[in-house]
Amino acid sequence: MSISFLTDNPSKLLNDFKKKIDAGDIVTWSYDKDGDFTHTPEQWKNRAWLKPIEEADRLRFNIIGSKTYELTWTIFSVYHGRFMEAMIRHCRSLYTVARCPSKPSDNDAKPVAD
Repeated sequence: MSISFLTDNPSKLLNDFKKKIDAGDIVTWSYDKDGDFTHTPEQWKNRAWLKPIEEADRLRFNIIGSKTYELTWTIFSVYHGRFMEAMIRHCRSLYTVARCPSKPSDNDAKPVAD
């Protein structure tokens, strides 16, 4: 299971999060031309990406590893935890339940020990 946010309108949730990045309300996340999100503090930037997938009743995110950096459990946990924090802080009215796994799903990059 990937990070997921249960919502009646996955597109609205995704677009709202992007608009808040564009407006400068969310400064610790950015997204690339593919729509994938990375954590922007220098220590974490481009260490991984979160790929959004819109489903009927949820907005789901899979973690994608970097070609430059090995995906560690530290990076996995920071990306998951801080993304959940940003969604709670900035978009809590647009979803009802957030789920965050302790382990990667089949569609996630697999972290290595650190």
